[in-house]
Amino acid sequence: MSPETDHVEPNLADGISMWCSREDLLHPSQQYLAKLTLHDSPAADLGLVASTASTILPESGADNGDEEKEDFLDDPSVAVLDPCVTLDVKRITEYPHPHPQLQGMTKKLVRYKRESDGVELTAKLYLPPGYDKERDGPLPCLLWAYPKEFKSREAASQVRGSPHTFAEVGGTSPLVFACDGYAVLDGPGFPIVGEADEEPNDTYVEQLVDSAKAAIDHVAGKLGVVDRNRVAVGGHSYGAFMTANLLCHSDLFCCGIARSGAYNRTLTPFGFQSEERTLWEATDTYMSMSPFLHVKKMTKPILLIHGEDDTNSGTHTMQSERMYAALKGAGVPCRMVILPHEKHGYRGLESVLHTVAETEAWLERYCKNGGGSSSSSD
Repeated sequence: MSPETDHVEPNLADGISMWCSREDLLHPSQQYLAKLTLHDSPAADLGLVASTASTILPESGADNGDEEKEDFLDDPSVAVLDPCVTLDVKRITEYPHPHPQLQGMTKKLVRYKRESDGVELTAKLYLPPGYDKERDGPLPCLLWAYPKEFKSREAASQVRGSPHTFAEVGGTSPLVFACDGYAVLDGPGFPIVGEADEEPNDTYVEQLVDSAKAAIDHVAGKLGVVDRNRVAVGGHSYGAFMTANLLCHSDLFCCGIARSGAYNRTLTPFGFQSEERTLWEATDTYMSMSPFLHVKKMTKPILLIHGEDDTNSGTHTMQSERMYAALKGAGVPCRMVILPHEKHGYRGLESVLHTVAETEAWLERYCKNGGGSSSSSD
């Protein structure tokens, strides 16, 4: 293997040859294909693996901070590009499109900077099938994210995702809403950084808001494809926790969707996520991070969804029930949906369809048409 090879995993066997995929540590957003035989010790790189007939080639150097890389997602088959010689595509599989309703959807891997500390962030921007910026103008947008902690700005700035991969859509994936005319900003970077002796969560709220503002400024300001007055925020688990905090501490979003989240950190007193300090060692941090204690600051509608039998230690169903009671008491427009027999993730067909239907109705009411206008609780 070459020195930059991270790992090789078997994929396809063909006689005495085997096709393998590997990642390049120098360019982690790119996937390569290699061919091994019983007579070869090194792997023969065949080039960039593209899950569509893309005309995008890997960069010769590091990614430029604000450059968008676009790919069309109509073809789920695996193809091989020669990154150095030609644009010719060699198709090695023939798969039908599993989501024909999403044919014509475009994907952009966007890069932008967080203004407060210069951390470079990455996001995957999906635009609806047939979208034309000049004809259709700025779109309503669903931002779906999950924060992560880092101990350095360099680590937080790593490129995540690739424009060359086919977008598989799961049952509760936010990408389904591209079919309904939304731009979907999936997995934008929300790094919570604490360098040296600093603890990341001591400035959790500030970094959260800064990351959200950077993402919206880029897609609404620089790219001009999103209406900044019609941006909804959502997430699952720690992403739901993020959603509630952003609605409490900013006015960037018109509404929120929070699934299976925890909202009162005093109920997880011995740590959560990467936080190792206890409630008694970092009381101020636990309090400032708990949206349950700041519901009076929230003015935009929020949809809470939770599995009835959530066994995850940090996200007991009681978290959503108590948050809903607090929101109603504070007069915040809200709705709670409890899914019978579901745990932390939703598996039943009825639950998946119910989740999508509730989310679609919420976005239709408060994002696409309502723009976050107030309403009574449900």
